[in-house]
Amino acid sequence: MKMKKWVTAQPDLDRARALCKECGFTPLAAVALCARGIDTADGVRAFLNTDPSGLHDPMRLPDMARAVAEIRRAMAAGEKIVVFGDYDVDGVTATCVLVDFLRQQGAQCDYYIPDRVSEGYGLSCAALKSLYDDGARLVVTVDSGITALPEIAYAAGLGLRVVVTDHHECRSELPAAAAVVDPRRADCEYPFDELAGVGVAFKLICALAGDQRAMLAQYGDLVAMGTVADVMPIVGENRIIVAAGLRQMEKPSRPGLAMLLREAGQAGRKLTSGTVSFVLAPRINAAGRLGQASRAAELFLTKDPARAQELASWLCEQNKARQTAESEILEQALTQLRREYNPIEDKVIVLAGENWHHGVIGIVSSRICDRYGCPVILIALDQDTGKGSGRSLHGFNLFEALESCEDILQKYGGHELAAGLTIGRGQLAAFKARIRAYADAHIHPGDLIPVLEIDSRITPPYITQENVEGLSALEPFGMRNAQPVFSMEEMYVEDITPISSDRHVRLTLVKDGVPFTAMLFGTGAGGCGFAQGNYVDAAFHLEINTYRGKKTVQLVLKDVRLSACEMVADQKLLEIYNRYMNDQGLTEREARILLPDRKDLVAVWRHINSRAEEGRLSVPSNALSRRVQWESKRDINIGKLFVCLDVFSESSLLSYHFKDGLLNILLKPHEGKADISGSVVLATLKSMSK
Repeated sequence: MKMKKWVTAQPDLDRARALCKECGFTPLAAVALCARGIDTADGVRAFLNTDPSGLHDPMRLPDMARAVAEIRRAMAAGEKIVVFGDYDVDGVTATCVLVDFLRQQGAQCDYYIPDRVSEGYGLSCAALKSLYDDGARLVVTVDSGITALPEIAYAAGLGLRVVVTDHHECRSELPAAAAVVDPRRADCEYPFDELAGVGVAFKLICALAGDQRAMLAQYGDLVAMGTVADVMPIVGENRIIVAAGLRQMEKPSRPGLAMLLREAGQAGRKLTSGTVSFVLAPRINAAGRLGQASRAAELFLTKDPARAQELASWLCEQNKARQTAESEILEQALTQLRREYNPIEDKVIVLAGENWHHGVIGIVSSRICDRYGCPVILIALDQDTGKGSGRSLHGFNLFEALESCEDILQKYGGHELAAGLTIGRGQLAAFKARIRAYADAHIHPGDLIPVLEIDSRITPPYITQENVEGLSALEPFGMRNAQPVFSMEEMYVEDITPISSDRHVRLTLVKDGVPFTAMLFGTGAGGCGFAQGNYVDAAFHLEINTYRGKKTVQLVLKDVRLSACEMVADQKLLEIYNRYMNDQGLTEREARILLPDRKDLVAVWRHINSRAEEGRLSVPSNALSRRVQWESKRDINIGKLFVCLDVFSESSLLSYHFKDGLLNILLKPHEGKADISGSVVLATLKSMSK
């Protein structure tokens, strides 16, 4: 993975101390607020407000009065109303909120969620015709519809009225629907335009009921779930909704939610936005990804605990199936990637596979994008057609890249960081060439460096249980109110302990004589770019860990890098190595520093050979020596490492090069044991070290 660029705020500590006195915050919470420009008592109260009185009048949304009138008219006439939803968490929860409310009001109401696999996103003429033939006379969209101009025109021709509620960007022309409720309309004067699709549906039922507090108390759990899962900013109205909803979810009244929490192992626990994002949302999304989102909706609509239990268990099984499919596609994609991807020349990854599940490839694209630090497009091929899903990073607009290939695509859409496409199999080679050429022209060195926003550097006295618990005043966390990230420099690595079969690492880091337990998730001990005895800079969340009733503070690491003192030491060793490579002569001591013995060479070779996949290994250039050092317990500095690589290169065992701070190693085919006894590199160093 690429090194991250740390951007550290410089909060006004005097203002932070004032907030502690004026508002009763603990120091860490006050520092985090000031780091984000919220440094007055009035500003803090406005930002952190969770009182329902802060909800805006739903009638200020454009066309809301028309939407209310249209629904009331249909109810009075006894017409069948169908809520047309979407297959993600936002769409499912929006569907359930509106359907449940209308049914409670006595409406004849059903719902329709398109099949992701066979129908794709949004309204379709075939679905609308089917609904009309089944007796529907009013369709209310949620989380969709704002761009469905031809489909809504088709519905009108059938005699089917449509009310659109959506939160996506609008085109210059709006659909000719009975009402179009969207806070992103150009003519919208509503004070908050960041509502999720379920948030707009919630505003609709508030307008129908005339009591926002009562609707929040009844539906806050579902509205919060969809808002968090759709990664909407947790500020303004969304903060009010999510705070109320999370409290409700801890004591669920909805049988489906209660059973889902139990099946996910979250019953009775304190729930956060992270619980929704990483535990509940994947289970709900799994149904939609595998083509059965309507069963997720049924989970939240059923009043039968037995049926709720059955559906919750099924969702968890679907999530496991999704994870299995994801792992299989990821393995196949990585195998293909190692054969086809050239880290020197390729700035974008485009891979295609037979019968990949296109409901899952978006997740896999995201994982590969994170790992390789470049845009990724995966295409699922089925007969003559491929359906693709791509992910990008800030600095490369994926939608515009696809737009440049519009003439060879059957369909495409999305935005800067995520997009989808449909393409004929015969155009695949041309598409790969075109998209790579576009990337070559638009991606320049340094464009795609991931950025880590850090709220403040801190010192050990800040890290107390009271201060860390005080950060809860800033919850719920989410987009535009992220969980605070702090950093400390020159922390001594006292211990590295692999856990969970070396999938994660527990560290003991010491600063100013104070030891801290730190967790590094998703990286094994051999994947660390440091070893015991090194000094590192650490960026982290602060959390309270409870084990057997005892509470302790732990650091959850977001990034770790070698401290400047270690980098200086590496630089000096590289200077010695470079002088040797340029035949400038070394002292005996310098030659001994670079000279590896046989055990050093064996340790380096074993590490590379065991870590290389399909004969390739990419690792931060300053990390490999420390990984080998940790694994072998031998003193292998960065200069000695490069000498080892030169010996192996000289013996035609491998080749290596650098790109974007990564050391890229390619193993070469060979049979039997390699003979390095004639190495000129070793002989020269030995002669210098005598």
